[in-house]
Amino acid sequence: MTGVRPAVTEVEVGVRVRVPASTANLGSGFDALGMALGLHDELDFEVVPGGLEVVVGGEGAADVPTDERHLVVRAFRAAADHLGLDVPGLRLTCRNAIPHARGLGSSAAAIVAGVAAAHGLAGRELDTTALQLAAEFEGHADNVAASMFGGVVIAWTEGDRYRAVRVDPHPGVSPVVLVPAEESSTRTTRGLLPPEVPHGDAAFAASRSALAVHALSVDPSLLVSALDDRLHEPYREPAWPATSRLVRALREAGVAAAVSGAGPTVLALPVGGDLPPGVDREGFEVRRVPVDLGGVCVAPLG
Repeated sequence: MTGVRPAVTEVEVGVRVRVPASTANLGSGFDALGMALGLHDELDFEVVPGGLEVVVGGEGAADVPTDERHLVVRAFRAAADHLGLDVPGLRLTCRNAIPHARGLGSSAAAIVAGVAAAHGLAGRELDTTALQLAAEFEGHADNVAASMFGGVVIAWTEGDRYRAVRVDPHPGVSPVVLVPAEESSTRTTRGLLPPEVPHGDAAFAASRSALAVHALSVDPSLLVSALDDRLHEPYREPAWPATSRLVRALREAGVAAAVSGAGPTVLALPVGGDLPPGVDREGFEVRRVPVDLGGVCVAPLG
């Protein structure tokens, strides 16, 4: 950007951001498919004369930094700089409901919140550049695109550019997430993936990820087949064996199930939204959450 940087100078100017969780991969759609979930973090961004104050409540409150290292703050700063927005000081209040390190896109939601807030303060709509900023922070676009746009998303790259399109989910898609107490690191679970996979497994993944788009948007009766995977879940099983056992048990009971993102949460898509009796869910908290259709929302404070 060139020219004079616009400054946000009025005390107590601010925006409130409501950002959804997300589930990604959706079986074989590794780094390509995502879906927004009706579980939300809410954040207030208040412009103040100077300094930085970060207050965090809810999920992750005891673990996240409360200075410039905070992921929301870093994403906000990067987006504000890109937009040429001069913010003299910031008071950030986070009310977190998305579990951290569980495969529900908490980091993507934090990034999207920061990018969306900067755009809101600048009076700008979220666009492909906003997606690029968020995806560069996350390293892939499936979770951030889902949190940004809502619904089901298909993400891909063209050179160094991140792209995504939104797909309306079928009304019969009724997510249930089964969340364990244990945490998982995306960096660790990515390290379990082999550099190459057999050609047959690659072909299997291509067919299942294509089928998943159809099943999620047109015919949920195909979800059990669509969410099957050989591309990443088998290799990551040592990181969360209880998660893998639960996925298999649900599938054997006729319920579409997959590991949510990098785990260890299990995503289930049962017909009618109810899990069948008899499946051992010990150690997992069961939450019924709708698909979030709207994505991130930004509104003035006041």
